[in-house]
Amino acid sequence: MPFHIRFAGANPLHCRFAVSPLWEVREAVRTIGGPLRHSSHLPWLRRVRTAAAGLDLRPLWLLLPERGRTPDFLCPPPGGPVTTIDDELAYVRNTAPGRAYDDLSRTLAETPGAAGSPRGRAVLADPGRAVRELADLLELAWKALIAPDWPWLRGLLEADIAFHSQHLADGGPERLFRELHPRLSWSGGTLTIRDGSADGGGDGDGNGNGNGRDNGNGNGEQLSLTGGSGLVLLPSIFVRPDVVGGFEPPPASGGGTSGAPTVVYPARGTGGLWAEPDDGPHEALAALLGRGRASVLAALAEPATTTALARRLGLAPSSVSAHLSALRRAGLLTSHRLGHQVLYERTPLGIALQHHPGAVSPRGGVPRSRPSTSGRP
Repeated sequence: MPFHIRFAGANPLHCRFAVSPLWEVREAVRTIGGPLRHSSHLPWLRRVRTAAAGLDLRPLWLLLPERGRTPDFLCPPPGGPVTTIDDELAYVRNTAPGRAYDDLSRTLAETPGAAGSPRGRAVLADPGRAVRELADLLELAWKALIAPDWPWLRGLLEADIAFHSQHLADGGPERLFRELHPRLSWSGGTLTIRDGSADGGGDGDGNGNGNGRDNGNGNGEQLSLTGGSGLVLLPSIFVRPDVVGGFEPPPASGGGTSGAPTVVYPARGTGGLWAEPDDGPHEALAALLGRGRASVLAALAEPATTTALARRLGLAPSSVSAHLSALRRAGLLTSHRLGHQVLYERTPLGIALQHHPGAVSPRGGVPRSRPSTSGRP
């Protein structure tokens, strides 16, 4: 069923973006255990095959089905735009046993036979122990699967936030949600996350960890935001090709993060993230700029940081920084700061030169017909 979030008196521009390391761990674990996602992440799956083989991920797979509900306490919405894996794991470990039992039982009930399996009975018999063991396993998965590449991956996620934040400011929610994911739509103050089962993807119900309320007429689950309520938008590397949305009610005992509705969507540029570098920049462009600068310009198909580019190209960060400075002085790149990092992206002139190196006049003019800078995920 679709999931609807209605902004009833709330300002849709109060959407906030965030980056969550724990969400990346969760979705990476789901990717390893779920064949529906393998085609989108095959290069990464080959890279982590040995590390993944050293982990017993079955307790998490039981609770992270390819379709349907997952326990809310395993992936709370971040309390701020930047959080750490230690903070998020501490939140998981602080989950009260009673709340964990309710969450785990609802999740297991949606998978036939899961609650009655030996592992399912064990987690329900001692939810406090289950919380500790699941948090420990998530920490091991983080260290083995995500941590080695996290500075690079975080740079890509922050670049995505910068891109879509500008679109929200320029075009409002209509433009923002249209470009986040094909299954998202905005109409009359309501955000709809459509069911992905018809095209073979998604979480089946469109809200992998949602607790929205069904309106009783078969039109899906409904959630109304009022007053100052906001929506958390999380770009993700490993959620691709899905989109996940849901709502975690605040715990009755208080504490922890607020019960903010959350939409997790694929970050821009993840399609070719793990692909091996191609044969190099266009020879004409390399002859014009030098091979190093041409490689940096070619690698900026998506906005990126110096660290991310250095990782992608296998170059020293100092060399990449020098090339970026030269390209920016030439008017081929622009930069802007997001938090503690600086993101670089091509200017229209840089785009034209990258795609048509022979079409730029000696005086630096740009052809009348040039590639669009709008981009899509």
